[in-house]
Amino acid sequence: MKVVKRIARWLLALLVLALLYVIGVIAYAWATDYLPEPQEASIITDAGSPLLTIEKDSFSLFDWNIGFAGLGEESDFFYDGGEHVHMDRMIVEKNLTGIKQILARYRPETDFFFLQEVDQSSARSYNIDQLKAFEEILDGYSYAFGKNYDVGFVPVPFTNPLGGVLSGLATYSRYKPAEATRYAFEGNYNFPNYLFFLDRCFLLTRFPLPNGQDLVLINTHNSAYDDGGLRKAQMQQMTQALLAEYEKGNYVIVGGDWNQRAPGFPGFMGKAAPAIEVPAIYPAEGWQWAYDPGIPTNRSLKAPYDADTTSRVLIDFYLLSPNVEMLRVEGVNIDFVYSDHQPVRLWVRLKGLVEPAEQEMLID
Repeated sequence: MKVVKRIARWLLALLVLALLYVIGVIAYAWATDYLPEPQEASIITDAGSPLLTIEKDSFSLFDWNIGFAGLGEESDFFYDGGEHVHMDRMIVEKNLTGIKQILARYRPETDFFFLQEVDQSSARSYNIDQLKAFEEILDGYSYAFGKNYDVGFVPVPFTNPLGGVLSGLATYSRYKPAEATRYAFEGNYNFPNYLFFLDRCFLLTRFPLPNGQDLVLINTHNSAYDDGGLRKAQMQQMTQALLAEYEKGNYVIVGGDWNQRAPGFPGFMGKAAPAIEVPAIYPAEGWQWAYDPGIPTNRSLKAPYDADTTSRVLIDFYLLSPNVEMLRVEGVNIDFVYSDHQPVRLWVRLKGLVEPAEQEMLID
């Protein structure tokens, strides 16, 4: 009988400790919860000496979710049904070196880089400041950072917690933007889950043009792991921002990880998920989706990458306003060696962009 009581006391003590742990974690997350404003100015940092003015009408862009350098070919991930939470530091450093090599390779031909899942200080990437790591590779560029994940301690999985995460979106440009603004996506998960998940956003950078209009670039990373309601609301919210800019006569280009399939595109290797698909016409008639149907951009993380069995989808692409002409778009096939996403390159021309002096000559 005494043994039974002793065991019961130990079990009760363990239960109380577990309860106190849960309460403590939630209380800490509540006290330190990142509560962004609907719009926040983002700091513009110069890595070298970016150009101050735009004097051409054609540009190239490069979009890539780098997976915080922790989701390369060797990786599975617990959120997606895999086992791993943290990959070995050696693998993270290998991936980061490879990502830098890819950026350096395409830098000579690229005016703008859209990157997602760039860690600034996260346990999952061994607190390596990836923004700083890219400064040397992308010297001569300006960059703006939009924080979308700032949690002091993510307590799952229970036996091997993800830990602290500080991460976000980064837009690099050969030109110095006149504005960089973080726009918070409305809506979130229910309590207490929202305390430990991303605060989704899109990052807008603005560049004055010679004709008095603006080139507006939007780097986005929409929600995942929801029933679709959050993503639908985010698309509706973005509609307002896109149409408002276009109605001013501005040129708008959106790129990023939409966590939704390209319109009419079922998937690779027989996988149709995510079931949510962006609307074919969005945000209005005349706007154009730009993607390469021959190259998948995202893979399943249930297991390490296998070219013969891993399912793949296309969820990273661009959206262009009617006054932007798509010249070419191509996916970059790197066999998911450094990230669970693959880059997408885009070449565009801004329609009707005329230098003021040339415009006066035409009027005369």
